Amino acid sequence: MTMMSGRALVFSFSPPSTSSSSIALSRRNHFNHLNHATSTSSFPSLFPLHLLSRRSCLVFRFSGERGGGKVWADVKSEKHVPEDVVLKKARGLDDVEATSSTWFPKRWVIVILCFSAFLLCNMDRVNMSIAILPMSAEYNWNPSTVGLIQSSFFWGYLLTQIAGGIWADTVGGKQVLGFGVVWWSIATILTPIAAKLGLPFLLVVRAFMGIGEGVAMPAMNNILSKWVPVAERSRSLALVYSGMYLGSVTGLAFSPFLIHQFGWPSVFYSFGSLGTVWLYVWLSKAHSSPLEDPELRPEEKKLITANNFSKEPVKTIPWRLILSKAPVWALIVSHFCHNWGTFILLTWMPTYYNQVLKFNLTESGLFCVLPWFVMALSANFGGWIADTLVSKGMSVTRVRKIMQTVGFLGPAFFLTQLSHINSPVMAVLCMTCSQGTDAFSQSGLYSNHQDIGPRYSGILLGLSNTAGVLAGVLGTAATGYILQHGSWDDVFKVSVGLYLVGTVVWNLFSTGEKILE
Repeated sequence: MTMMSGRALVFSFSPPSTSSSSIALSRRNHFNHLNHATSTSSFPSLFPLHLLSRRSCLVFRFSGERGGGKVWADVKSEKHVPEDVVLKKARGLDDVEATSSTWFPKRWVIVILCFSAFLLCNMDRVNMSIAILPMSAEYNWNPSTVGLIQSSFFWGYLLTQIAGGIWADTVGGKQVLGFGVVWWSIATILTPIAAKLGLPFLLVVRAFMGIGEGVAMPAMNNILSKWVPVAERSRSLALVYSGMYLGSVTGLAFSPFLIHQFGWPSVFYSFGSLGTVWLYVWLSKAHSSPLEDPELRPEEKKLITANNFSKEPVKTIPWRLILSKAPVWALIVSHFCHNWGTFILLTWMPTYYNQVLKFNLTESGLFCVLPWFVMALSANFGGWIADTLVSKGMSVTRVRKIMQTVGFLGPAFFLTQLSHINSPVMAVLCMTCSQGTDAFSQSGLYSNHQDIGPRYSGILLGLSNTAGVLAGVLGTAATGYILQHGSWDDVFKVSVGLYLVGTVVWNLFSTGEKILE
């Protein structure tokens, strides 16, 4: 048969009204006949036919109404195609094995891009905790001023939590997260310039940086609530949040080197410029929803939508209903209690190592790396445990309570030991264990927003993280005040007390069931 591709009109016919009939088709010397039974209830719209030639195949498309119709033949020259492949194509099922044949699912591309955004997020945030040491020496800042500068980031961060959640749930997470990365990257680059202009300018730029980072978590939560099936929720969120921890590792590890070699402004210039690289990849690869992705394979789209809740865009927000639910308030209170201790360690740990453990700048940065690195490993380990427990039949509610209890009581225990330790090595070990157990919260309260209200996951995270950011603002500033009038033991006692309050509230009022439609 000569090589050809086209559509040929074969003949017209009237669909049979009896229970079955035989249709004989012939074409010069290439084939004799094809018998096929048809029913009155349905007539196939597509017939595959192998020609005797090894290099071609013919597909007949039948379209007809009662009393008449046409048969079209798509003729295409190609190498011999196995019968099962032709049958799949004939039925529109050529991507049946899409998930198994694709070595890396698209939903995990989205997860990794979110992971990398959070990596940059904490790199740009934590560099100030190292740079603040030479900056305070250069500008003669006292501890209260340092605490004010450290907390100014949270002013902007606090403003955009709920707004970012509403924006993400109504517009889509792709645009919101992209905006956030660009905004905070520009603010990071402007930080050294603002510091030279004066303290008020620095406070404004740090608050602007907080505005950009404030929309990141609600936007990410919105995206993953649409892309990730329930059975993969803990692992995906743990991986994304481990990006924050590895961002802290990267920032704390490289900041001392850059400061030593090029001066403290180099940290802000170099870290801030990385956002442009991420933005290019994000705009070309990411979509707010699997329904918007034209390159997503049908089988993966089916897997995501079949194992996920309905995610119609939010048009109106039932604030009264949301705020009337006890599990929502359990999230809000627990997030406040959790973040008080977490943000204190994030912003003040290098200073603690320098003042109490007598490490120099380089040593402070290097020893700060260990707790955050352990957090990255622990978060993913906790995510694997949580998803495994759910897959084995344990209720989501019980899993969330177990994981968050570890995330509260673990840090509380290890922080109480610091006042009894004189060895710097043991102090670093306690800090590391405290942070490692804290990371189990990613499979506890941080996964719970999508459990109780998947359509409003961005808004719920905005609400609870507003409380968490408020804890960061108050806790970071209060730590500077406490250190000026008290000791580090007093700082840790406040954190431990809040961890215990969070444990009680979480176990009494939280749930893993969907409470918001």
